[in-house]
Amino acid sequence: MPIRLENVGIAVRDLDAAIAFFTDLGLTLLGRDTVNGEWTDTAVGLDGNHARVAMLQTPDGGGRLELFQHISPDPIETEPTRPNEIGMHRVAFSVDDIDEALEVAARHGCHPLRGVATYQDVYRLTYLRGPSGIIVMLAQELNRG
Repeated sequence: MPIRLENVGIAVRDLDAAIAFFTDLGLTLLGRDTVNGEWTDTAVGLDGNHARVAMLQTPDGGGRLELFQHISPDPIETEPTRPNEIGMHRVAFSVDDIDEALEVAARHGCHPLRGVATYQDVYRLTYLRGPSGIIVMLAQELNRG
C-alpha cells in the first residue's frame, strides 16, 4: 500500500501570527478557509467543530503545514510541550542559513531554547519556541555539495 505524508496539523492560538512566522521563514501560504459542519465534526471527532485554517507549503513542495485556530469548541490552553515528552512535539525545517532564519524568528519574538549546536560537523541545529509554543527545529547542513 503506497503512503505519503499529506501534512502536519498544528492548533495555534493566533492564526495570523502563526502564518506570518512561517511565511517569513520561507513557507508559502497556499490558502485559508473557515470550516464547520457535520463533515468536519465527523472527520475531527468534535461536535460543533468550527475553525479557521491555513495551509502552508515548503518551497520544494515536499512539506505542508495545516495551521488551525479553533472557534468552537473553545480552544484549550496547555503547557508547551518539552522536547522529552511523549507525543508529537516539534516540526523541523532544513534551512540554507540558520543565522538568517534565527534573525527572522527573533523578529517574531522566537529564540533558541538554549543555543545553536553543531552535530558531527554535518549540521548546525537548534530548537526554538515558535508561535503558540510550537517547538520548531531549524537545521543547516554544513558542507553541502
